Amino acid sequence: MAIIKPFKGLRPPKEIVKDLASRPYDVLNSEEARKEAAGNPYSLLHVTKAEIDLPVGTDEHSQEVYNQVVKNFQRFKDNKWLVQDQEENFYIYAQTMDGRTQYGIVGCAHIDDYLNNNIKKHELTRKDKEEDRMIHVRITNANVEPVFFTYPANKRIDAIVERITSSQEPEYDFVADEGFGHTFWVINDKKTNDEIVEIFRTEIPYLYVADGHHRTAAAALVGSEKRNANPNHNGKEEYNYFMAVIFPDNHLKIIDYNRVVKDLNGHTEEQFIELLKKYFDLNLIGKEIYKPTRLHEFSMYLGGNWYQLIAKAGTYNDSDPIGVLDVTILSDLVLDHILGIKDLRTDNRIDFVGGIRGLGELQRRVDSGEMKVAFALYPVSMQQLIDIADTNNIMPPKTTWFEPKLRSGLVVHELE
Repeated sequence: MAIIKPFKGLRPPKEIVKDLASRPYDVLNSEEARKEAAGNPYSLLHVTKAEIDLPVGTDEHSQEVYNQVVKNFQRFKDNKWLVQDQEENFYIYAQTMDGRTQYGIVGCAHIDDYLNNNIKKHELTRKDKEEDRMIHVRITNANVEPVFFTYPANKRIDAIVERITSSQEPEYDFVADEGFGHTFWVINDKKTNDEIVEIFRTEIPYLYVADGHHRTAAAALVGSEKRNANPNHNGKEEYNYFMAVIFPDNHLKIIDYNRVVKDLNGHTEEQFIELLKKYFDLNLIGKEIYKPTRLHEFSMYLGGNWYQLIAKAGTYNDSDPIGVLDVTILSDLVLDHILGIKDLRTDNRIDFVGGIRGLGELQRRVDSGEMKVAFALYPVSMQQLIDIADTNNIMPPKTTWFEPKLRSGLVVHELE
């Protein structure tokens, strides 16, 4: 069963929260972060992307940047831009996008649940990215950014969330620049916090990583390091836990994660289309953008036109939770067999575009000449994600895109 606990969060004063809360470190490159934080000393990007305070071109993985992280994080605390709560609390974090609101519990998960696979994963992690985030956790001695988890929806948790959000004024309530709403409540009633702990301990079998696999691995591994280095370890130390926002599975929606490819592997457009017909029923749509409407349907943009592709029966394995995924179908039949792209993680002929950018971004990148062909996919479902995690399978790279992203800085968890 899932172990979670409340914690004494570091939080910003209400009057600066909108300026301080930032997008996650991994959705912005250094140039974008520098621009987004320009003129805003409160932006948490000064902590999560500290290279923005150093000369342009500074290696974001350099010791100079890590030193700047430590300096900036301490400044945020010294200036009372982050102030620690006096008591351990759970928090509720609501995000609103396109008229839909999802409510998550903010608390701390246990490192042993990650190490023992009670926190289930659906993606592989890369050691270099893990180590970068581990350094950030080590030098700040904190989980500055939360990870994004889900759990099987539970009516008792739903009732607690409904009671608090309908009767208690939120601590924070603002609309960020991208138009998404962010609302945050503090659960400062010990009886309620104890009840949440007990429900998760007795009724929630597993937690699932929705987004943030590298942050999750880094947080758990640093906690394990601290445990192994402490001869007086007793299991109650704060480093045994790391910060997560945990949403019920029926609140979340995965959006499409699409692909663009630089060339046709030596084929002409006509040859490529003929090769596709072996695996797909192919229909020319024309100039109007076409978005897939169901599983095993794809859209393709090539040569100024959109096409509908429907995978033919027998070209994929319905009984295999990985083989039935549209990302697998496209990867196996098109990217590998026809275009010769064997490793999606390392091949520089392919790039990935989150559906939040719209299919117009795919068309733009092909029309510009940067890319030759684009593919749009129908998104995977939460049930598919959970089924794959439950069977200890791993999704292909760049399969799921969650939106809205968690805002960093609403609360920070210190490990001491």
